[in-house]
Amino acid sequence: MSVAQLFLKGGPIMWLIMLCSCVSLAVVINRFKYFSLVPANEYLLRSKVFELTKQNKIKDALVLCEKTSTPAARILKAGILCFGRQSVFIKEAVETAGHLEIVAMERNLMGLSTVTHVAPLLGLLGTMLGLANSFFVIQSRSLALNPVTSGDIAGGIWQAILTTIFGLMISIPSMLFYNYFVYRIDDFVSQYEQMSMEFLNLVALSADDQS
Repeated sequence: MSVAQLFLKGGPIMWLIMLCSCVSLAVVINRFKYFSLVPANEYLLRSKVFELTKQNKIKDALVLCEKTSTPAARILKAGILCFGRQSVFIKEAVETAGHLEIVAMERNLMGLSTVTHVAPLLGLLGTMLGLANSFFVIQSRSLALNPVTSGDIAGGIWQAILTTIFGLMISIPSMLFYNYFVYRIDDFVSQYEQMSMEFLNLVALSADDQS
């Protein structure tokens, strides 16, 4: 039996499960494209920007950040643009830039999270509908004093089994991808917090030296 035939035997709930699979696939592709452009570790960029800042080569540090165009570079750029102002303004600029980068990383993940919860529930709904259909057939034939055969209830059983299987097939990979993307975001947040703290300390030291 082909996949298309199995799909049709699952009943109308299968179309909703397919919609969930399309949403999940679209989000996964979108997020993989985004994270493929985000380096796992931007230590080299951070070191270069810090070194240029120590040497008071602010314009060179700014040019380097603009050329790199990664989350860490954009955060450092926001701080560098406020260089020379009070530390509270620099901190606010860095935190705002960091927040915007986190929002960009989390974009569409809510849809993936929703699929991980909704897909198995749709499978369960299909299971209940399939079982209800089977019991309805049994009752109808019994009231008509007709013998119940396995073929009479096979359709409902097919629906009950297939919707559960397909719902889990969509939910499990979606959950794995969601957890992977959350891990990448958490890793970035950890690096961002450390980098921001080091940059603010560097700016404070530079201000003390100039004074």
